[in-house]
Amino acid sequence: MAKPLMAKATAVWLVDNTTISFKQIADFVGMHELEIQGIADGDVAAGVKGFDPIANNQLTQEDIDAAEKDPMTKLTLKFNAAAVGEEKRRGPRYTPLSKRQDRPNAILWLVKFHPELADSQIAKLVGTTKPTIQSIRNREHWNIANMQPIDPVALGLAKQTELDAAVQKAAAKKAKDGQPMDDDERRKLLSTEQSLGMDAEPKIPTAIEGLETFSLGGDDMDNEEQAGDNLDADSLFNLPEGGGDDEDEQP
Repeated sequence: MAKPLMAKATAVWLVDNTTISFKQIADFVGMHELEIQGIADGDVAAGVKGFDPIANNQLTQEDIDAAEKDPMTKLTLKFNAAAVGEEKRRGPRYTPLSKRQDRPNAILWLVKFHPELADSQIAKLVGTTKPTIQSIRNREHWNIANMQPIDPVALGLAKQTELDAAVQKAAAKKAKDGQPMDDDERRKLLSTEQSLGMDAEPKIPTAIEGLETFSLGGDDMDNEEQAGDNLDADSLFNLPEGGGDDEDEQP
């Protein structure tokens, strides 16, 4: 549903200048009914100047009169040709001021762990520009020495589903271009659900590698047992007396 311009200011004006119910105003401006009640109590939108929806061609006086008479009547936003497609405006993602300082760390993480992502994909994920990405790729960023790679999902700059979709798209493009991928790259290009669902690969320690093909036959086992029976501490560590005489004896 289309929302009026300056929704909160419009709600302030409707609360101050009409007797329309809180629910009707909430439905019109896209806010919660409790927020409208907070505006009426002075707890919400304090200091916000009301925005007249009639003077700004968003409502008619007839619509307001009808809504005041019948609490079940819904306010309808007037059609504004200039606002068509406004929500589909193309451009970088908006990043709140509180999170903009974390954006370089997120870019560094993407560049390091997902080098297959294009600059345009990174720019769309975290809301940055291509020159900034290039400066981090080339380690020419002014603050590169103090930056640490941090997952943009953990920072709240992107959703996991968005990151997975971008990685899958990069994988498809790389496969189309015929570029080979090693096992580590294939694992990174899996989605989160696929990666978590994979079984751990069994690995054999290098110290005993090859023992799985070694086996002892029946004769070998008997020889080993006989050798073990003939060995004792005396035969291993005690030297025979009169070693010189033994050397002179003929066989």
